[in-house]
Amino acid sequence: MWDKCVEFHGHECPGLAIGLKVSQAVISKMNIKFSLDEEIVCVTENDTCAVDAIQVLIGCTFGKGNLIFKDTGKMVFNFYNRTNNYNIKISLKPMDYANMNRNEKIKYILQSNIEEIFNFSETTAVLPEKAKIYNTVICDKCEEGVAENKVYLVNDKNICTDCYIKYQEGVSK
Repeated sequence: MWDKCVEFHGHECPGLAIGLKVSQAVISKMNIKFSLDEEIVCVTENDTCAVDAIQVLIGCTFGKGNLIFKDTGKMVFNFYNRTNNYNIKISLKPMDYANMNRNEKIKYILQSNIEEIFNFSETTAVLPEKAKIYNTVICDKCEEGVAENKVYLVNDKNICTDCYIKYQEGVSK
């Protein structure tokens, strides 16, 4: 599993090791397999290297809509099983890395028992809806396609977020 994660991510690092251990924990605690569609959902509260391992090993991805980023900056991962409504929150316990180099950190994480490095609880967040597929409309300003739910209507024209921000700032193209 480690080699598969490293191949996807591009290098070995402590963050990727944490993601592998999170994946092992959720597989064990929720008794799940790889998510082929949206049956398993992950709401990650960080955008660290750990998330790459979750994509590879659990099958939660942005493209399928079952990986959702909630930016709190915490090393916290909320998982939901749509099949049986079971959920779990996994949070990294504080670790003392002060006297470890990069490789020692990776080795420590990979060799640790999941109970030693994570706290487990029921998540308090609400299960997100299934991913929606929106029609594409053309921005009347930049002429790029944009999902219809991301368009602003300005003077009867469809305006994408980028052009709307420029419009609000008084900048024209």
